Amino acid sequence: MMFWILIAVMTAAAALSILVPLARSARREGPVETEQTADKAVYRQQLAEVDRDLERGLIEAEAAVAARTEIARRLLAADERKQSTETVSKSVALLRLAMVTALVVLPLGSFGLYLYLGSPDLPDQPLLARLSEPAENQSVDVLVARVERHLSENPQDGQGWSVVAPVYMRMGNPKAAANAYANAIRLLGATAQLETDFGEALTVANDGIVSADAQAAFERAVALEPDAVKPRFFLALALGQEGKSEEAVASWSSLLEGSDPSEAWVPVAQAELAKLGGTQMAGRLGSGEALPGPNAEEVAAASDMTDQDRTAMISGMVEGLAERLDDTGGTVDEWLRLIRAYSVLGERDKAAAALTKARKVFAEDTSSLGRINEMAEKAGIEGS
Repeated sequence: MMFWILIAVMTAAAALSILVPLARSARREGPVETEQTADKAVYRQQLAEVDRDLERGLIEAEAAVAARTEIARRLLAADERKQSTETVSKSVALLRLAMVTALVVLPLGSFGLYLYLGSPDLPDQPLLARLSEPAENQSVDVLVARVERHLSENPQDGQGWSVVAPVYMRMGNPKAAANAYANAIRLLGATAQLETDFGEALTVANDGIVSADAQAAFERAVALEPDAVKPRFFLALALGQEGKSEEAVASWSSLLEGSDPSEAWVPVAQAELAKLGGTQMAGRLGSGEALPGPNAEEVAAASDMTDQDRTAMISGMVEGLAERLDDTGGTVDEWLRLIRAYSVLGERDKAAAALTKARKVFAEDTSSLGRINEMAEKAGIEGS
C-alpha cells in the first residue's frame, strides 16, 4: 500500500509542476483581452468628442488634428496589442491540451509502463528481508550493506572489519578501507599483512603519496616480517618521494637483490631505481648478481641522464654480456642472467634466442640444464 501511495504522490507532483504554470497563463489571458477591448472603445469615443468640439468651435483646427493624431496612435497601439493577444489565444488550446495530458495521459502512461516493465505481482522486499537472503543471491552492494549493518550493531567484530576492508578497496573507496583496516588492527592485533594493507589504503587515499601514518604502518609490517616485499616497496618509494635519493637507491637495490624477475613489481622497482641514478644496481635485474656495469664516474654521470638514456645504457650492458658469452663462453649463472635481463627489458625474442644457445652449451650438464629450464618456465620464455 505504501508503494502505491508514493507512486500517487510522485505522479501528482509531476502533474502539478506542469499544471501550475499553465493555469497562471490561462488566468492572465481573460482580463488582458477585456481591458484591451475597453481601451479601444474609449479611444473611439475621444475621436468623436474631438469632432464635436471642432464643429462647435471649441478648439482650433490645428489642435483638433494633433488630438486626432495622438488618439489614432493610441488606437493603433491597442489594436496591435489585441492582435498579439489573439495570437497568444490560439496557443491556449494547446496549453489546455497539455494540461489534459498532464492530468490524464501522464498518470495512465506511467502506470501502463510500470505494468509492462515492472513486477507488480511480486511482494514487497524490505531492506531487512533483502539483507537476510543467502549471500550467493545478493549483489556486492547488498553484501557490503549487510556487513555494515552487522558492524554497526557489533563494532567490536574485528574479523568483520578485516573482511570488509579489501572489498572497500576493490570498490574504489580507500578511505573507508583504511578505517576498516585500522579497526581490524585495533581489535585483532597487528600482523604484517594488515599493517601493509592499512598503509597501502592510506597511500591510495593520498593520491599515491606515502604519508607519515602509512610509512609507520609499513615500518611496523617490516618489523613483523623483515622479508616482506610489499611494505619494503612502499618504504623505498617513500624515501624517493622525500628526496632521500641515496637511501632510496639502497632500498630499491636491497629489494631487487635475489628477486624473481617475473614478479610484476620488479620492472617498477627497476624504473624507480633508474630514475634515481642507480643504473648499476638496476643492472642487477633481480638476479642477485650485478651485470658488468659502468665505472664510478659513469654512475655519477647517470644521475643527469634522461630515462631513455638510462634504458639505453642498461641495454648496452646486456648486449656486452651477450657478446662476451658468445665469444668466450661463461657460467650457467651468467647465461641465466642474460636470459632474465632480456625478459625484463621486454625483448622476448632475444630472451628465447639466448635460452636456445644456453641449452646447447649445457646440453651435457644435467644440473645446469635443469636450472635453465626451470627459470625459462617461471619467466614464460620458450626456446628450442
